[in-house]
Amino acid sequence: SSAYCLAAFVICVCLPPHYHKCLTDHTREPPACQATSSADKREHLYKILVIGELGTGKTSIIKRYVHQFFSQHYRATIGVDFALKVLNWDSNTVIRLQLWDIAGQERFGNMTRVYYKEAVGAFVVFDVTRAQTFDAVTKWKTDLDTKVTLADGSPIPTVLLANKCDQPKEGVVNNPARMDDYCRERGFSGWFETSAKENINIDEASRFLVNKILSNEKQGMMMTESMDNDKFSVDGKTNSIERSGCRC
Repeated sequence: SSAYCLAAFVICVCLPPHYHKCLTDHTREPPACQATSSADKREHLYKILVIGELGTGKTSIIKRYVHQFFSQHYRATIGVDFALKVLNWDSNTVIRLQLWDIAGQERFGNMTRVYYKEAVGAFVVFDVTRAQTFDAVTKWKTDLDTKVTLADGSPIPTVLLANKCDQPKEGVVNNPARMDDYCRERGFSGWFETSAKENINIDEASRFLVNKILSNEKQGMMMTESMDNDKFSVDGKTNSIERSGCRC
């Protein structure tokens, strides 16, 4: 009996205080600073496409954004790659972005319709040092708009990324006013000059896109609520209000 007590005493003394507390106080609730109630958290999972011509830096942007990492040496993406970015958007909201890195040559294949399915936002990337990659942006946007839309049939929010802005630029990107006009005419939500190498505007562009997605989601919820309010109950049955110009 005395040997048992001595062993117990040695264990309690040798263990650090926080381990001792966990062993001796395991029935208590965790401290407030550690307690997290999943019921109080709103969680969203959004599929985001990253598209554009070969070699524009799509993979580098994703690596920088998700892993805070940049390398000059990347193999060309074949088909599609995936990455997940978790954002603690605010104290009550967690957003998970499923980033689909789609190979530049895929625009010429038949798989983009499959890859685009259920996406709620997109980045189209071009290389500011190669004007021909900007010339292809319209084709990518058209391909996107014809293959995926929101539930109401409108285009998904899309942000144009003028990547490699740490290097000398070619073409229209040198004229911000013309870029603004271009984005309005082509239906882009906005555009950003970015650099994966120098970590310029990548977080800002993503936050801008997520805000657009959240805004669309909120409008969709409001529209659903409005449709629900256009119904009334008669004799326990729900009927839709007729929208008509005459009363018969």
